[in-house]
Order: sequence, then structure tokens, then C-alpha cells
Amino acid sequence: MIPSTRYALAFVVNVALPALAYWLALPHYGLLDALIVSGLPVLAWMVIDLVRFRHFDALSALVLAGIVLSLAVLMSEPGRWLREVRDPLVSGVIGVFFLLSLVLSRPLVFYLARSTLARERPGLELDFDQRWSSRPDLVRSVRLMTAVWGIGLVGENVVRLWITSDMTGHDAERLSTLIRGGAYGGLMIWTILYRRLYIKRQKP
Repeated sequence: MIPSTRYALAFVVNVALPALAYWLALPHYGLLDALIVSGLPVLAWMVIDLVRFRHFDALSALVLAGIVLSLAVLMSEPGRWLREVRDPLVSGVIGVFFLLSLVLSRPLVFYLARSTLARERPGLELDFDQRWSSRPDLVRSVRLMTAVWGIGLVGENVVRLWITSDMTGHDAERLSTLIRGGAYGGLMIWTILYRRLYIKRQKP
């Protein structure tokens, strides 16, 4: 599977399908149950990936963890106002994870990249580990991607929460959905282009 196709599939499974499941379930089951439903495509993908390919998808695990934490926040007393604005903290929680991981020796994008390489061909992740130890430019690149995704996800969530708390009706939902899709799409496109630029710079 070529890189662009792989990234597109990752976007569909971890972003598009959960978002679609959430918005389809929301009018019928309410916020909390809709959030649970949104995690089902991700969970199914993780199980299939693990059983069929013996591969643990770190990105799906991260998305699922964000959904679980969002449920915990929404079920708490301080989360009442979030239930009122009908907008979960999934992307914001994941964005905070990205930013907090920058204090670690290996940020989240390291594990996501390693997981992607392991899917491409067994053994590539070991080569990635060696390059991580010997290539400062790789470390800087991974940390930059971690920061960009963290800031992007937190910023997207803050803007959507402001919209849904300040506006009402279908216009707010449509604008929130547009911002979500634009933010994720922009981050994915930036990642693909940045990765290609990095690989191009490494060629002699």
C-alpha cells in the first residue's frame, strides 16, 4: 500500500468513520451513547488489525483513549456544560496528549511512525529505532510533527467549543463539522507533504 493511500485509510478509520457514527447516533441516542458508538469503528479496526496482522495500531489506540477520556469528562459534574453544548473533547484530549508527550524522550509521533513502518514491512520499525538514536534531524522532525498535531487538534477543539457554546441550531453544527473536517484534512495534507520533503532532503 503506497504511503498516501495508507494515510487516507488511517484518516477514514480513525477520523471519518468515528465522526460519521457520532453524528448519526447523536439525534437518536444522545451525547454519551453517541460518543460510545463513535469508538466502535476504531475498536473493530484494532481487533481486526491485531488478529489478522498481529499488529497493534498505535494511532487507533490513541483515538480510542481520547474517546474514553472524553466520556469520563462528560460524565463528571464539571462536564455538564459540555453536554449542553453537545460537543465532545475527543480531539482536544488527543491534542493535549501530543503536546504533553513532547517532554518525553520519545513523543507520540515516534510511536505512530513506528507503528506505520511495522505495518509496511516487519523489521522496518527496528531500523527506525536505530535511526532515531543516530539522526538528530529525525528527532527534530518527529518533535515538530508532534507539536503541529497537538496545537492543531487543541486549537480546532477550542474553536468548535466556542462556536457550539455561542451559536445554536443547525448552523452551529454545520460550521463545527466544517472546521473539524478542515482541521483534520489540513493536518493530514501537511503531514504527507512534510514527510515527502523530509525524505527528499535525505536523498544524496
